[in-house]
Amino acid sequence: MKIADLHVLLKVAELHSITAAANQLDMSSSAASVSLKRVEQELGAQLFVRTTRQLRLTTEGERYLPLCQQALGLLQQGQVLINEEQQSITGEVRMAVSSEMGRNLMRVLLNNIMRKYNTVTLRLHASDSRADFYRDGVDVALRAITKDTAKDLNLYGFKVCNIPHVLCAAPTYSARHGEPQTPDDLPHHNALLYKLYEVVHDGWELYQHEQKYKIKMNSDRAVNDGDIVRRWCVDGEGIAKKSAIDVAQDLLAGRLKRLMPEYKIPLTEMWLVLPSRQLISPAIRLIRDELKHHINDLRAQLIANKLLDEDEWPEAQES
Repeated sequence: MKIADLHVLLKVAELHSITAAANQLDMSSSAASVSLKRVEQELGAQLFVRTTRQLRLTTEGERYLPLCQQALGLLQQGQVLINEEQQSITGEVRMAVSSEMGRNLMRVLLNNIMRKYNTVTLRLHASDSRADFYRDGVDVALRAITKDTAKDLNLYGFKVCNIPHVLCAAPTYSARHGEPQTPDDLPHHNALLYKLYEVVHDGWELYQHEQKYKIKMNSDRAVNDGDIVRRWCVDGEGIAKKSAIDVAQDLLAGRLKRLMPEYKIPLTEMWLVLPSRQLISPAIRLIRDELKHHINDLRAQLIANKLLDEDEWPEAQES
């Protein structure tokens, strides 16, 4: 039974006129009559006695009308409740992040959100291995991906920002071993390497204008945790290639120094991705907005301190 037909029924009963009800509901009298007939046919009973001068409820109509009003009232309450929930910051967020982002930026950001919105609960999956939405039971994942990969994603989501990368080392490392000046110098330094699925990322790609350099790095260590690479770098154990987001505070505090700034590293992109549009909740949108705000603040600080320039870290377009 159509809900719109029940609205017609109630309005006709209220006004005792199909024409008057149709005018108020902004529909034709014939359409209103068809709605009434549909209800009567589904019920198998006549609800109105129609004469040329008046229209009144039958006994069946008098019994059915209060139930109809009650049913529509419950449906409207349900709709209001759903709308309120969709507009409120509440519910469980099941989110996957990298180990480094989970320990640092996202830990603090999510703490702040949950202090403000105590109806939000969190289930965080922190791993450098790519989470599977169904196997790992997550609804949204924060991923760093290449620009080409972003075009091919068969997922829903939001681009949060562009991610520049930098070469960096601790002042203690530079004091002992000096600083590389050109790509040819890099193999003579100890690289702190990241590995994933047993693949060691020891091929570093750099650009200077149109010139591309692919450097095979030498290293005494590799790990499948990006945060340990960062900590090794702060400890003065070698040179690292890191996301500017991950080492922003270290650069600003002087714990790390940027190396060879005239040589650029290809940008990646940060995305919040979901397997279904229906999973985009107000809480997810809030996390996106807070993340964008935080990263824009980091970007502004790094540019103001001349650790990066605006061309190296272009602002993300709205997605």
